[in-house]
Amino acid sequence: MYRMRYYEVAPNQIIRATNHVFTYASEKKLLPGHIVNVEVGKKMFIAVVMREVEKPQYATKVIQGTVEHTPLPLPILRLAEWLSSYYATHFALVLQTILPRGINKKRRERPSIDRAPMRSRTNYLLNSTQKKAITDIEGTSPGTILLHGVTGSGKTAVYIELTKRTLENGKSVIVLVPEIALTSQIVDEFASHFDNIIVTHSKQSEAERHLAWRDALTSSQPRLIIGPRSALFMPLSSIGLIVIDESHEPSFKQEQSPRYSALRAASILAKGHDAKLVLGSATPAVADYFLASHSGRPIVEMTKTARNATPPKITLVDMTKRNAFQRHRFLSNALLEAIESSLASKKQVLVFHNRRGSATTTLCETCGWQASCTRCFVPLSLHADKHELRCHVCGLVEKVPVSCPVCHDPNIIHKGIGTKLIESELKKLFPKTNIGRFDGDSDTDQTLESVYKDLYDGTIDIIIGTQVVAKGLDLPNLRTVGVIQADAGLSLPDYGASERTFQLLAQVVGRVGRNDQQTSVIVQSYQPTHPAISDGLAQNYPAFYEKTIVERRRAHYPPFIFLMKITCVYKTESAAIRNARALAQKLKQYAPKTVEILGPTPAFYERQRDTYRWQLILKSPRRQDLTDILNQIPATHWQFEIDPISLL
Repeated sequence: MYRMRYYEVAPNQIIRATNHVFTYASEKKLLPGHIVNVEVGKKMFIAVVMREVEKPQYATKVIQGTVEHTPLPLPILRLAEWLSSYYATHFALVLQTILPRGINKKRRERPSIDRAPMRSRTNYLLNSTQKKAITDIEGTSPGTILLHGVTGSGKTAVYIELTKRTLENGKSVIVLVPEIALTSQIVDEFASHFDNIIVTHSKQSEAERHLAWRDALTSSQPRLIIGPRSALFMPLSSIGLIVIDESHEPSFKQEQSPRYSALRAASILAKGHDAKLVLGSATPAVADYFLASHSGRPIVEMTKTARNATPPKITLVDMTKRNAFQRHRFLSNALLEAIESSLASKKQVLVFHNRRGSATTTLCETCGWQASCTRCFVPLSLHADKHELRCHVCGLVEKVPVSCPVCHDPNIIHKGIGTKLIESELKKLFPKTNIGRFDGDSDTDQTLESVYKDLYDGTIDIIIGTQVVAKGLDLPNLRTVGVIQADAGLSLPDYGASERTFQLLAQVVGRVGRNDQQTSVIVQSYQPTHPAISDGLAQNYPAFYEKTIVERRRAHYPPFIFLMKITCVYKTESAAIRNARALAQKLKQYAPKTVEILGPTPAFYERQRDTYRWQLILKSPRRQDLTDILNQIPATHWQFEIDPISLL
């Protein structure tokens, strides 16, 4: 006769908004973390066992069976509870984030590395700076370490050596990269030193991701996991090291609920495993650097390049001086000369611009009409290759007009610069070169990760792209970097605009100057004296940090304050304004005096997909004051984000 046991289980679907767990019975002894099937009404749900409890006073249903024999590791379970609490998110939504889709399906395939490594498996020599960084990291207690290394300082070699030592000690390692596009490169580097790597990312099929997850859950050996943000939730039993490469990147913040920061979540997971978390970057987020320096956590500096590298020759072109553009309207004389020189030497060129499409504005020269999205009220971007106008907010596509729909004049012009226009202009100027464009419009078979081998081998002569090409690419044949308009992001109404511009510029400049070859960087800007431009070009992080931290303190922005963004979404503008004002008035009466309420104001993209959006920004030196306000926010029409990295 079996004794009936009772467990609180958390379904991965919201059953009731106010309940995260429900009590079920089982004849079989289960452990916290066991994934089970439970019946809710007449439907079957996946659920996770949270804890064993006493028999309740009410009747309970029976757990229908386990999905996996191996329970989730307790640190993952504790991380899920923390995510739900810290980001005020229903636990079911957290489970949807940490569990793979199709978890109850039977699979046949086996996960594997996508391809064989291109780099030969040889022993490498660490320089004195890298050795010191490794010694410093190994000498610290478990917890967070900020690895601040200039571009080309060899941070990846430090990660590899730390990974070797961690695996030898019987502990697993997770390495996070900011973009799927960079997974190929870092897998290639690690595969030159390790076997049996588990790779996971959203471009894999459901079956591949599920099998990779199961491989991690059931493995009896220490494993190396590589992937973007979601790889953090691979269910490893014993973790010794977590590495977040390019930790400053905004892609480490999830935009959907739970709106978590992978950096904060990784620190909780590392604490649960008594592991070390290494945040590596040449341009750490100002807030992260400040917190590390004021909380006593170590900052390991790598100030020298790994090889005897020749610094790039940097040319700053003032875009207000038209005599610098005698050969082309937006490609300066200096940039064209550098491109010609590199191509003549059979070396690569990278051209960076953070705008997609062919032109950002389409208008009538006669009456001033401008092509705008009828759903979002933002300018439509021209995509000349497909001869269409496209909204980059909602994806609406319209035909390019042959005449003005208002005055019927045929004088339609297209202004602004996008990556597709740069591509078409360079193809005219250099018709015999192999040009690759990498942005959000790239075809599936032409993304950065799918053609990485061609980039690494130098088969692609000119690389054109948005911010994806600025993030950590290491291309041995690259000799010239051109930035079309370095100050494009400075006009955005956001407290982090200057920092983001500095980071992008410092990172893109760092793609060259990594060996003894002479390289060049040509940067075009309308604001050549702006600190984000001058410090970014010089890769002078200390100078930029000091200026920015003073400004953040004066203006009351992170890291000196906590933020919460509250946004309403309504069908009509009047409803959005009315309800935003009503909530603002309510919060001003309810919130403690420490909370500053800004707004309501229109959101940066006020109209999206036939809806209007207005927002409130709340500031407080105490995060708890902000979370206490959440129960005053209506359940419908309103969204909130705690710790937003952008106010746009």
